[in-house]
Amino acid sequence: MGRSLVWLLVGVVVLGVGVASALQVRGALEREREYRAASECASVPVTASACLWEQEFTVRSADTNRRERNKSPEALLVLPSGKTWDVTFRQTGPVLSEMEPDDEVVGVIWHGRVVEVRDADGRRQQTSDGPVGWPADRLGGALACIPGGLAAVAGGLWALLARGNRRHAAAATVVRWHGVAIGVAALLTLWAQSGNDWPMWALPAIWGPITLILLACMTGFVIAALRGELEDDEPTGPQGPTPPAPPPTPPSAQPSPSAPGSDGSRTSPVSGSG
Repeated sequence: MGRSLVWLLVGVVVLGVGVASALQVRGALEREREYRAASECASVPVTASACLWEQEFTVRSADTNRRERNKSPEALLVLPSGKTWDVTFRQTGPVLSEMEPDDEVVGVIWHGRVVEVRDADGRRQQTSDGPVGWPADRLGGALACIPGGLAAVAGGLWALLARGNRRHAAAATVVRWHGVAIGVAALLTLWAQSGNDWPMWALPAIWGPITLILLACMTGFVIAALRGELEDDEPTGPQGPTPPAPPPTPPSAQPSPSAPGSDGSRTSPVSGSG
């Protein structure tokens, strides 16, 4: 019962994260379209502007924060005027990992934030405020969390409502773990899409068939669990340890047959003479 409650609570939280990610997909798409359609600024923007402005910076410090789990990679950039800009990144490469103090870089400013950094070799890297790729990230999170959360909630409720029924408990376990597999498949698909720079439609195109296969497997295992085919075979009656066989009787301990006498009577053998 406690384990089912944990699955239920985790499923509700994961489902909420997935719904929030799905609601952000549209806004992320619009933001990326706006960024790609933005023109260059004619002059230095005084306030936050929707145009793109390239500004030269000097690197004061750069830290990948690999030993800090809760800290993003970051760099401290300095304008020619001496003003500092603290910029964070989603990952360490390719620009941040090569940054050294006093390096010259170019930052792209959009809506008052540095959204991209370019080094002297022409390599580019988005910052945490960069809009490109966010729609795919949000969609991948929704695909991973919504099915996994629904499966966890359904499996948790099923196990709670069918307490004491081993077959239904086994079926609920099948549902929960197949939901986890569907979520993992979505995360792996998102990782492949991001690493190979595939378009966003590649996410559902790859994840969809995998999910259909997992759902078919889940259905088959659930039916097998409800039929009792997943239960271990149990003995029909009580069985104890087999008693050991009695030791054989030595030949010397067996009684000797009596020999018949001359008068028809039987005489017993005498062990010694009188």
